[in-house]
Amino acid sequence: MTFKPLGKRVLLERVEEATTTATGIIIPDNAKEKPLSGIVRAVSPKVEEKGLVKVGDKVVFGKYAGTELTLDSKTYLVMNLDDLLGVL
Repeated sequence: MTFKPLGKRVLLERVEEATTTATGIIIPDNAKEKPLSGIVRAVSPKVEEKGLVKVGDKVVFGKYAGTELTLDSKTYLVMNLDDLLGVL
């Protein structure tokens, strides 16, 4: 299934953080926070025109930004361009 964002929105896939610390301590799932970065998987035509972000960019976003969406058993985030903090 394909998804094309409308308006000034982007579709992101969260980037999972490491599950162990540098010293080898394993972090349990209930102690981890959701990652605040993701890979852009689709952009709306308005965002594409501006050229600020493109598919494949790794971006950082706010903690409570976006709306979760499940497509083909994968979870994505749909968010406004204004909710993105920057490109890594």
